[in-house]
Order: sequence, then structure tokens, then C-alpha cells
Amino acid sequence: MSNMAAPDCVFHRTLTRSRPGPGPGLNKASPVVCREFLFLVELQRYSRDQGSSVYFPQAVLHGDDLYDVTLSDGDCRLRVTLDPGLNRLVERNLLQPGATLCDATFIPAMSAQHPACPGASAERDSFRLVSVQLSGEADEGRSLRQDSLPWYRSSGPAGALVPLRANRIVFLPLWNNVDYSGGGWRETPPAEEEEEEEEARRPAVTVSELRDSFLFGRRAIARGAVQHQLIVRIINKSHLMYFGKTDRNCECPYKAVLEVCDRTGSVCVVLWNSVCVSWYQRLKPGDIISLRRYRVKRHYEAEPEDIEISVNSRNPAARIAVLPESSVSPEYLPPAPTYSFYNSAELLDRPHGAECDVIGLLTFCGRAERMRSGEGCHDGRRAELREYHWLRLEDGTSDQPIMVKLFSTSQPDTHLKLHPRLGHHSEMSYRRLRPVRLFLQWLRGRDDGQVLSRALIGGFFIYPPPPVSLETYMKDQRGAPRFLRGAELQGEVTRLCYRERRAFCIQAAVTMVTYSRRGEEDHCLFWTDRASSLSSSSPRPSPSSFSLPSTPRSFRPPLSSPSPRPSPSSFSLPSTPRSFRPPLSSPSPRPSPSSAVSQLSAHRSGKSCKKRKMVPTESQKRRPLVTVQAGQNNDTVILFEASMEFLENSNADEDDDDDDGDTSSFVTAPLLPPFPPVAVETLPMRYNHTRREEQAVVLAMGGGRATAADSFDSALEGYYTLRLRALSDGESIDAVFLPHSPSAPLAPHSNTWTSILSHGAFSSHTPPPSPVDLINMAAQLSNQRLVCVLEACHLGGDTTELVLSRAFHLTH
Repeated sequence: MSNMAAPDCVFHRTLTRSRPGPGPGLNKASPVVCREFLFLVELQRYSRDQGSSVYFPQAVLHGDDLYDVTLSDGDCRLRVTLDPGLNRLVERNLLQPGATLCDATFIPAMSAQHPACPGASAERDSFRLVSVQLSGEADEGRSLRQDSLPWYRSSGPAGALVPLRANRIVFLPLWNNVDYSGGGWRETPPAEEEEEEEEARRPAVTVSELRDSFLFGRRAIARGAVQHQLIVRIINKSHLMYFGKTDRNCECPYKAVLEVCDRTGSVCVVLWNSVCVSWYQRLKPGDIISLRRYRVKRHYEAEPEDIEISVNSRNPAARIAVLPESSVSPEYLPPAPTYSFYNSAELLDRPHGAECDVIGLLTFCGRAERMRSGEGCHDGRRAELREYHWLRLEDGTSDQPIMVKLFSTSQPDTHLKLHPRLGHHSEMSYRRLRPVRLFLQWLRGRDDGQVLSRALIGGFFIYPPPPVSLETYMKDQRGAPRFLRGAELQGEVTRLCYRERRAFCIQAAVTMVTYSRRGEEDHCLFWTDRASSLSSSSPRPSPSSFSLPSTPRSFRPPLSSPSPRPSPSSFSLPSTPRSFRPPLSSPSPRPSPSSAVSQLSAHRSGKSCKKRKMVPTESQKRRPLVTVQAGQNNDTVILFEASMEFLENSNADEDDDDDDGDTSSFVTAPLLPPFPPVAVETLPMRYNHTRREEQAVVLAMGGGRATAADSFDSALEGYYTLRLRALSDGESIDAVFLPHSPSAPLAPHSNTWTSILSHGAFSSHTPPPSPVDLINMAAQLSNQRLVCVLEACHLGGDTTELVLSRAFHLTH
């Protein structure tokens, strides 16, 4: 590929102004601003090392991560380093492939002060992106269309693509430290490592001989580099483990552990550094491998003392080969892997922490999320974010499904293929085992269409379900939980990274309840505690609802990175109502005089009367109206019309002159509750087999955008939103509530608001109340003090999900 860019490209016109002249001011060139649009083609993460700080003399290096960014102007590409002060844009998934940038500010980066870094040299153009504005939504397809363009001047790689600002030869995946990333990871072994096939191959040493020689000195074959051929079978393979440190310059800081065996015993084989790049994807459980030129070391984590085999690319360079079973002498053929399969009924009796194999029909696949591995690290670094998603398996042996919390396993391609389907296991050695044969027999009796019709993917999911009593919840928390103030909760939520999930606890009262249907945002049902919510003429704004404005936002790295200050006003974190007209049910409990029940449709309760056709004035068209009717005992019911017109006249032949019995008065309505729409990632989707690959991308980290998932069928028609007022400081918090969620427990209870909130779901013994009935019952929440358990998950960009999973009534 040619590295000659078009002479009139944007980079040429912009960056030539930043080139310093000769003399002592070599590294003091002025920043330049590109006023034209640029496109983000690729974003690559890696960990910094000892010398990385020389490239960022003005920046405060928070965290271990650095990012290289490939930009395009439509004519050519440019690789630059992201200033560490802008890392938060990546961590919140605002800056992503396909994004459109404007007003990007570049400064020349020092290249020659870190000679150990293979990606930087004095001969290559090098720049740092120090500020930027984001414009519009990301389009990943556009970034793919730019990756064949030439490089601007000498900014492209001279050889393999490697990090610019650290002595590393591989990149990390954006969202975890477990998966591999980039084209350097081989699926086939190097050609020079292949050995000619031999018949009746025999090992020169066994596992037991290596162990005895090292631990007991019985034979001097395990000291130093071992040349003797060892033939073993892989039983298990760990995920990749990254151990890069900021104070070390290891080029490829990875290791992986293989559990292997021969006829004399089992041992751990540790693959180090670049051996992982060459061999990790190639090796799989069940393979027979030959090892030469390895080292035997003490396995310090084993009880009692044991050995491990160290396989490295140097000192010495190990020799690995995958052998066909037919090439190994039968008397030395390692035994086949063993399995311990348990069905869903048997798992109930297994002790905590027991290792088990399971097999089942996948009927639910959750979205990818992340959790902190701990509160912090001993060296002051932030705890690592671990990626996972939930799976639900059925095997026909019980009504209890098998729930699997699947963390990243260094198999990103396999994880993308996990979706509800009737699977095949014809190539697996475990197929002949009795538990597996019984499952496959049950599976053959399933109807594909019936299974797939009830399969779900994505959405908010919590497991195990929280307890249904405050006492049990507090016991599970090992004492009193830490209650946050409303402002503290807002601060914690704004610090979440992309798809990071955390639970919080506050004491609050409910001041408003709404019911909405996704996709129908014009209408909703809502109840409000008038004393709390209608005391002012209009609701307060929600500046911290994390909504991106339509105009570009500018980002510049701060000199330091203080924690975000919470806003003192209310904040809304759930995702979306839309318009619908709910059916009217039988008479419901009356609201209390201190509350108002509002329905966003033109319905009247009590004495029937015909509509009066009215022509609205221009000023009346600009705001919704309320029909106020007097009820018994002076109770007030407010029937709220959400459209921006007076009243809908659905009957064209309605009598325009009949005024009899119409005693309604019309007054100006309050504004609609300012709730943001529910995120499509919050509601589970029905599995669509023909579009399974699209749905898998939506569930994956970095792939799911609201617009991409909007065309899939939601498994839930509607949802509730509760406005909570923190008892500590009066802050307002909006949370989605999903009592009809398919993942919620279905324990029997009375279906009052108190019981529904404490169980997180409707009762399974009686039909659930209709939305109209439940909103009419919401007056039960007036003046109740609640302990609220909230699940927060940052969904990327401007969307943060806040779901109320439990609320317990405080009796004293």
C-alpha cells in the first residue's frame, strides 16, 4: 500500500502548520486545530510502561491505559495518540469507531526519547490528539470503508501495527483484559514448528518422572532446560491472563495455563509471552501435544508442593507440536478427558464451589456487562473490570433452569455465537456419556418453533433474585447496607464506565409513578403525590439525564481529573415511554385527596357525558389540557390529554350541539413528566432466528446502540417509572421498575404496591393488576419511607440505566 497521501488532503493542509523549525524549539511547536470533519477509523488500547510518561509531559496519567487512534479525512489516514485526559471519552463509549469529529486539536508528539518503543521513531510523523468535539452518531460501517486509504506522510506503521507510546507488541481488547485483540494472534502454528508425522511415537520422559526428578532428585533430567520429549493430552485450557505493569517493559505480558496429562499423572503447562500469541488459539482441550525445550519449576500455588512446566519463546525457545492420535504408540496414548455432568435437578444438591459440567438448551442470553473485580488493587490501581453475561439453560429434568454467569473466556468469536438454538454435539467426545445421551434424547422431542418463540435475549436481568424482606436483605449485606445520599448516588452513577453494573441503596419516598409503552411516548399513565410533585407550576429540569445535545460537544483534557460534581437538581437515568392508550378496566380504588391520578388519554370517569367539540385557539394548541372533575368526598381525578391539541374527536358524526350534562371545566395542565425514554437495552427482546447475528452484536460490548436494537420485538409491552425523593437531601431520582419482567421471581403475595415492590414482581397466584388499576392504587405509596435497592448500568454515550429491583417499607 502506498503511503503517499493526496497533497490537498485535510491532514496536509492542517498539520504542516505544526511542523517546528530547526533549533532548540524542536518540541515546542504550536497546537493546530482541524476545523473540518474527521472520522474515527480504529481505536486501540494498550497498557503504558516505564517510558510512556515521556510522551505526555503536561498530562496527569490516571490509570494504566493508553489509546492510539486512527483518523481519516476521506483521502488518507493518520495514526495519533489520544491525550490521557480524554480517556474518559473511550471509557464511556462516547469516542468509538465510526464517530465524526470536528475541531480536533493536534500537537506534535516527541518520538525519539523512548528508543525501546517499537512504534515510535524520530523519522516518523507523530501527533497527539489533545481536544475534540463529537458530532453526530457513530457509524461503524463508515469506519470500515476507510481502512484501505493510504497513510498521511510517514504516520503509518513501517511493519506490523504496534502501540505508539509503550514497549508492547500487542493491543488489549477495549473492554476486558482477557480476550485477544488484533491480527497477530495465530489460529495456526508457525510453519517451522510443525513436525513430520511419525508412527509409534514414544515420549522420552513422563509426567511422574519429571515430578520425581525435580522434587526428590531421583533423576537429573529436570534441572535447567529439558530437551526430553513429553507427550501429553490437554485436559483444560485457562483464559489468557494479562500481567502488564506500568513499571515493566515486557513486550507481550501474557500467560495461559494448560492442564495436561499422560498415563502417569497430570501437570500444569504455562505458556508465556509471545508463545501465547503463536499458540493459544491453536491449542484446545482434547489435543495431544509434544513438548521439547521447556523448564520445570516449582508450582507455588499447589497444595501440597508440585511442579509446573514453563514454555517460553526464549531461554530456551520451546518446541511445540500437535500430534494426531494415530502417531502415538498405543501404550503411551494419554487418557481421554473426563467429565462430571450434572443435570438441573442434581445441581440443587451440589455443594457450593463444586466443579461441574452442564449441558442444556439455551433459552436466554443476556447482554454483556462488566463488574469490578474488587474495591481496589494493592498498588493503587483501579480494580479490573470483568466482562460477563448471563445464560439460562434448560435440560428437561426439572422446572429449575441452569443459570450460568459466563465471564470472558478468551473466546470472543464463540461468545458471539451463543444464541438460543437447538445445538449439535456430534463431534464432542462427551456425546456418549449417559447424562448427555439423556439430554439429547429429550432435545429431539422439542419443537424448534415452540422453543425459539419463547426464547429471550438481552434486557435488564438480575440473578440471584434479591430477598423479599428487609431483614434478609440486611443480613445478606452483613449488617446495615451503606445508604447513599441522593447527590452521592448521582456522583457514583456518573463515574461508571461503559456497561459497568453496580448496585446502590438509598432511603426514599415515591413521589410519582408512570406507566408507559416503549415506542408510544406521547401518552402515559401517571400518579403523582401532589404535595411533592405539583407544588410548583412546572417540573424542574433534569440536567444530568446524560442526553447528548444535537450540537457537538467539546472535550479538552483537564490538568487534573477531579471527580464529577453532582448536580443539585433532579436527575433522570432510565430509558423511554412512548404513546399509547391503555384499555379502561373496572372501577379502581380512589386516589387520596393528597394525590392526583393522571391518564394521558381523553377518558372521563363517573357520570357519562358526551364530548364537547371545541376549536382550540393557537395559544391553547401549544400546551396540553386537563379535565378536572369533582368526585365523591371531594377527591380529585385529573384526566390528562397528552396531545398538543384540545380534545381528540374520534367520532366524526358526534353531536356538536349537545351540551346537556357537560359540566367539565378546562384548565392549563402541568407539563408531562420529564422522564427520558426507556433504553432498548433495558427491555428483553424476543429472539429472532433470522436476525440472530444482528441481535448478537447488540448484546456484545461496544456493538449495541439503541438505534440498532429498536427494530427488534420487545418481550415487554410496557414498564413503570418511579420518581424517588431521597430522604437524606431531597434529591429526585427516576428509576425504571419492571414487575412484569420474565426474569423476576413469581412468589405469591397480595399484589399491593408494598408487596409488589418488595418482591420485584407480581404474584403468580392471581392475575396481575392492569396498568390503570396499579396507577390508581399508587396512592398507597403516599408518605411511605422505603429502602430502595437500585441497579445502575452505564449503557454507553448518553444513556445510563437505573432500575429499581427492590423497595422495602420502613415500619419504624
